[in-house]
Amino acid sequence: MDDFKNWLDYQSKRAAPKTPLGKAVRYCRNQWSKLSAFLLDGRLEIDNNRGERSIKPFVIGRKNWLFSNTPKGATSSATILCNSNTIIT
Repeated sequence: MDDFKNWLDYQSKRAAPKTPLGKAVRYCRNQWSKLSAFLLDGRLEIDNNRGERSIKPFVIGRKNWLFSNTPKGATSSATILCNSNTIIT
């Protein structure tokens, strides 16, 4: 990791900021603390798939709730989805 950090520091002085390499180096240097935390703490996940999957029913339901015939029907649909998501997770 130290070698990569040194390479980034070296390239940041050489690569023009507007080039794809310059942008990538700048991005990586700006995200360095997060990358270090991820590599040092094995509990952190590299992606957020679990979080994305947990909210998927709400995203799909949001479209369906637009077409509920009555406020009471919309409330019932929301209650069922909230309870089912709570039980599953």
